[in-house]
Amino acid sequence: MGDIGVLPKLAGQGWSVKKTPTFQTRIQRAVSGRELRALDYPYPLWQFELTWEALGDGSAAIGSLLTTDLRTLMGFFLACQGAFATFLYDDPTDDSVTGQWLGVSGAATTQAQLFRTFGAGVVAGAPPPAISIFEPVTAPNIVSAVYFNGLRQSASAYSVDPTSGLLTFGSPLPPATTVTADFSYYFRCRFMSDAYTFENFMFRLWSLKKLDFISVRP
Repeated sequence: MGDIGVLPKLAGQGWSVKKTPTFQTRIQRAVSGRELRALDYPYPLWQFELTWEALGDGSAAIGSLLTTDLRTLMGFFLACQGAFATFLYDDPTDDSVTGQWLGVSGAATTQAQLFRTFGAGVVAGAPPPAISIFEPVTAPNIVSAVYFNGLRQSASAYSVDPTSGLLTFGSPLPPATTVTADFSYYFRCRFMSDAYTFENFMFRLWSLKKLDFISVRP
């Protein structure tokens, strides 16, 4: 089953927005106090929590609120059937990279995975610094440019899989070719609950105090 679509952006969204990177570590502690730790996955799952202070639902718009806001958001949740289906989320603070370093080719390399580097000291076109996360991007939006050793390639020289973020090149790369790219991306997510409460707090105005969702692996 494919993604339902992109979570709608509506004027009534309020503050605050919560974003939580989450890892899972199994810890076994000996009687001496020494620990053995095993990391279940190397990349975080991202949890988000949003609120909507006002969602319009009526025959006339109220300011920037549209008459369809409630039905748009509630209808999106219904289409996902709660926590069942996946959707895409465009985080306005974290949705694009420029000159993202993807790696250096080996012998007869024909593919490269899209990645994003997140952390301090990130330099466009350079490998990720030590204090950062180098995370696969599996829900690309628009790949605007791909570079081999700093030279921009034509769009016909590569293709991208929108469900995995895997770049495929039209011909094998020479060894030691540095691949970089400019692109935007989404987070692929699912809702964390099968039920959310919409409140009709005023005539033709509704609110949603909490809508939380979490990223998923492809």
